[in-house]
Amino acid sequence: MDTKRLDLNLLVTLETLLAERNVTKAAKRLHLSQPAVSAQLNRLRDIFDDPLLLPARRGVIPTAKALELLGPLRQALDQVRNTLQSHRDFSSARTSLTVTIACTDFIQATVVMPLTLALRQRAPGMRVAVRNWDPAKMEHQLARGEIDLAITTPDARASELRVQHLFDETYVLIGRRGHAQLKRGLTIEEFVRLEHIVVSPSGGRFETPIDDALAALGHRRKVVMSAASFLFVPEIVSSSDLVALVPRRLLRNQRNEIAAIDIPWLGERFDVSLIWHERSHAHPGYRWVRELIAELVAGEDARKAPARRG
Repeated sequence: MDTKRLDLNLLVTLETLLAERNVTKAAKRLHLSQPAVSAQLNRLRDIFDDPLLLPARRGVIPTAKALELLGPLRQALDQVRNTLQSHRDFSSARTSLTVTIACTDFIQATVVMPLTLALRQRAPGMRVAVRNWDPAKMEHQLARGEIDLAITTPDARASELRVQHLFDETYVLIGRRGHAQLKRGLTIEEFVRLEHIVVSPSGGRFETPIDDALAALGHRRKVVMSAASFLFVPEIVSSSDLVALVPRRLLRNQRNEIAAIDIPWLGERFDVSLIWHERSHAHPGYRWVRELIAELVAGEDARKAPARRG
């Protein structure tokens, strides 16, 4: 059978004809004209290479092939209807949806971990699969359904993707508490003399865009280690004289061994957004997850914001 010629409406028509065993009644139930239903029946006969329904004194009678099709057909259409109905009536408490998210280790720690904890309360049947963010493959992965959501800095060139801003992030310089050279008002000259750890997710690089900015000003910092992840950098600096620039949000739950200072002259800032493809835009489950992530981020920011003085 050539399935390219088959569409869901034809199968619904066949199911109705087998139930009513009368073309006129089937047409009325389908809200179609009798000639339209007869035309669809002729297409079905051609597709299945079988008469399917034969004229009788009162309506039509199914062939052996049609009776053989009835059970699997009804089961398949019921599954489609149940799927559509469950999407319309999405319930976070009852869902078993799996959401695949691509992001960096920093986002895993600061966004995905709170999401996973919240899901245990709000959607205990939902599962989260985390994949490492690959900027070269992200758009392709979203389009093919290999990932459902990315949380990262958007690329303006990926105009086919939908984007929702979550937060702007800045860097802070961290070191062990009591570090003699770690002080407020650090100059560029003092900054570059420190021994730095940089993070290279792709592995092994000792330069970042910050080094390009420093080079443009005629400076070069002393980088002694290239780490593949932000997550264990605080552990290293807490027990050494090494320092590192890390996203500010990463330090929200760090212990007291870590000291952090702002570098006002650095001005390095990046945007973190939810990114998804049109294919999952209208899906109520994925939409609910996106809304929950935005809610959790906004709530965390509100809790951590400094109190305003009147």
